[in-house]
Amino acid sequence: MADTIIEIEQLTKVFYTDEIETHALSGVHMQIARGEYVAMSGPSGCGKSTLLSIIGLLDTPTGGRYQLNGKEVANLDFADRSRIRNQEIGFIFQSFNLIGDLSVAENVELPLTYRTGMPAAERRKRVQESLERVNMAHRMRHYPAQLSGGQQQRVAVARALAGSPSILLADEPTGNLDSKNGEAVMKLLKELHDEGATICMVTHDPRFAAHAERQIHLFDGKVVAEGELSQLMAEV
Repeated sequence: MADTIIEIEQLTKVFYTDEIETHALSGVHMQIARGEYVAMSGPSGCGKSTLLSIIGLLDTPTGGRYQLNGKEVANLDFADRSRIRNQEIGFIFQSFNLIGDLSVAENVELPLTYRTGMPAAERRKRVQESLERVNMAHRMRHYPAQLSGGQQQRVAVARALAGSPSILLADEPTGNLDSKNGEAVMKLLKELHDEGATICMVTHDPRFAAHAERQIHLFDGKVVAEGELSQLMAEV
């Protein structure tokens, strides 16, 4: 399908430590269409963060197929993964991952500096627009330590938006926030989705998962139906 951004088939991920095999993902199938807002949920250790890392080209699968915008990306080398990740994917992390000795504007601009051939004027324009989008343009000369947690996460969202990615990946974006700031970030993500952004979010909180238009449930490295997840959780 032309409007499919993420297509995953029979994806597996095995970690090897001290001759022990840990099967983090076991034959995952999933698709994410352009403009969708998907939440991935499940108990701790179910594989959702591992799956998000593979989708975000931060890790490679042990087996299976992964197509991003119609291109096979499962087994690219480090340089190609880095280039495509920079161009196609925007990350929003639980811990914000802002650099303390860079200003807000410099944090948002940093990923753009790795874009070959992007003029400085274009970078500044994108920084201004993305900070305005999250209502943080008035803080662009401040440093992360001068911001609240909620404000830091808004800056992190602006950094993800500045590159005009094909998809936003949010890994527990409310995990380090109080409930009020968590709800504010979820409201911002919904507004971005309403404007056309494609979002894939990992969350353990069913309240926040309910903000998405579709939920993918994982258990022991497999995608399961919602009813099946409830039954499996009850048996644990």
